Amino acid sequence: MASEFRKKIFWRAVVAEFLAMSLFIFISIGSALGFNFPVMANKTATRSQDNVKVSLAFGLSIATMAQSVGHISGAHLNPAVTLGLLLSCQISIFKALMYILAQCLGAVVATAILSGVTSSLPGNSLGLNALAGGINAGQGLGIEIIATFQLVLCVLATTDRRRNDVSGSAPLAIGLSVALGHLLAIDYTGCGINPARSFGSALIANNFENHWIFWVGPIIGGASAALIYDFILAPRTSDLTDRMKVWTSGQVEEYDLEGDDMNSRVEMKPK
Repeated sequence: MASEFRKKIFWRAVVAEFLAMSLFIFISIGSALGFNFPVMANKTATRSQDNVKVSLAFGLSIATMAQSVGHISGAHLNPAVTLGLLLSCQISIFKALMYILAQCLGAVVATAILSGVTSSLPGNSLGLNALAGGINAGQGLGIEIIATFQLVLCVLATTDRRRNDVSGSAPLAIGLSVALGHLLAIDYTGCGINPARSFGSALIANNFENHWIFWVGPIIGGASAALIYDFILAPRTSDLTDRMKVWTSGQVEEYDLEGDDMNSRVEMKPK
């Protein structure tokens, strides 16, 4: 942890997460707070605006930010993604905590700015996630788990350094996964799948009703995706000592294939 703390590249990555998260939240939630046809209480104000616009705004903004800062911080922009990469032993515990802090702070700052920009908008929800009518807490939790699961699974699969068959754009694939999650979940929960994004709106709107769903759901979904991918779908060989070195030092080498095909197991070697 101490070695990471002293490195400028580490703090550049934390700043990149904060800045990219701020832009992502401002653009994506701002698209749902339009003055002409705002989305309120998980419903559109008129038929002129539907969930496709908001879903694409979230997905395209994630893809844009991932392309912009991915080489600096990895562009997690989501505590659930950060947790998944932590469990996958790709980052240290210290970096994960700093990333989550930067993401939450970025979301709060962006939502506060949006609050000022849209202060005259009647019934301004500031993108607050809430359960739709007829949806109970358990059902909403299930939606959040599944939507986040497919997102984190996509992140792990498209950024897997062992693969040589990915010819398209990883940021675009991840952005489309975010859009897909929103197409599914907006009508049920407003679509959290990102605890920091949900926290920013809840804090500025001072409304934490059922807020736990938007932390517990993405955490379960993200953790499940990481464990299933790493231990079942594309297993890696590494003992507990190696994993502890990654979690504490944050330094990890490229994964070395033990075979020629994707069915081969992989050895993870911390530096």
